[in-house]
Amino acid sequence: MSFENQPILGVPTNIITGFLGVGKTSAILNLLANKPEGERWAVLVNEFGEIGVDGSLLHGQQIDKQQVFIREVSGGCMCCAAGLPMKIALNQLLLNAKPDRLLIEPTGLGHPKEVMEVLTSAHYRDVLSLQKNITLVDARNLSNARYTNHETFNQQISIADTVVGNKVDLYQQEDLDKLTAYVARVSRPNTRIILAEHGAFLLAELEGDTIIQEKPTHHEHNHDHTHSKPIASEATIPESGMLKAINEGEGFSSIGWRFSSNKVFDHKKLILLLTELKVERMKAVMITDKGLFGYNFAADQFTEVVLDECSESQLELIDNTIDKSFEIQLLKCIK
Repeated sequence: MSFENQPILGVPTNIITGFLGVGKTSAILNLLANKPEGERWAVLVNEFGEIGVDGSLLHGQQIDKQQVFIREVSGGCMCCAAGLPMKIALNQLLLNAKPDRLLIEPTGLGHPKEVMEVLTSAHYRDVLSLQKNITLVDARNLSNARYTNHETFNQQISIADTVVGNKVDLYQQEDLDKLTAYVARVSRPNTRIILAEHGAFLLAELEGDTIIQEKPTHHEHNHDHTHSKPIASEATIPESGMLKAINEGEGFSSIGWRFSSNKVFDHKKLILLLTELKVERMKAVMITDKGLFGYNFAADQFTEVVLDECSESQLELIDNTIDKSFEIQLLKCIK
């Protein structure tokens, strides 16, 4: 796609990255809530699963009159297939939004260096002005080899201009010490460290040019992203009123469901089911008999927020292994 007929130049662009459940979506919502009045902002969201819940969560809490434009790339890291899914979504978003700022949220299991390679390609050289890369980290995870031995976790920190130690209200002093030492070892010199609760930090942290690193060496990702068939977020929900999708890669599995709008969930039963979950990550937007709600679960935190809009119910789980009986229990929550 060419930008020649509608020139878009020098859009300030930030990558907001971090591992599963660290609070990227909360951080973006805080940034959007504090954006300068009258500015048009665009958000490109990437999800490991194929359902696309993050985009729905953002849409449900940010209405159009706030001049926020959201586009989603679901079903794995958007840098796969030579960056084609990302380029298509990004081009459409830029043309539709003509934004004053662009935020890009790669999946927590994606490869940010390869996202950077797409953004620094000749096609976007004049279109985008790459500013600070922000990486959110839960410092409590620095004692867990499941994180520190994961290539993506370390890559996210290595590209950071600013590391945000999120959920600081839950830290011990040793967590802060480990964060400082780990960033010094893994990231580049002079990487800034700030602390945050609920992903809240100042807009000023976005400003300033990023340091462009050498191009990464391509490697094979551990999931299929050929898109030989439509991904679940784009497919039509069948007459049964439910669509399910599964994805695997980077040592994790995801399973997600979409339900047509006429499927209304019993709020009380749903809460009991979701709060008993034992998974790495859960996110959902649900139509219930008590209203429209968004749900988030990561590590030790479960949240419920009221949504302004929700066109269908969507739920996604991410973990090493997922209990197959969950779907039966979920269907029992439908009134």
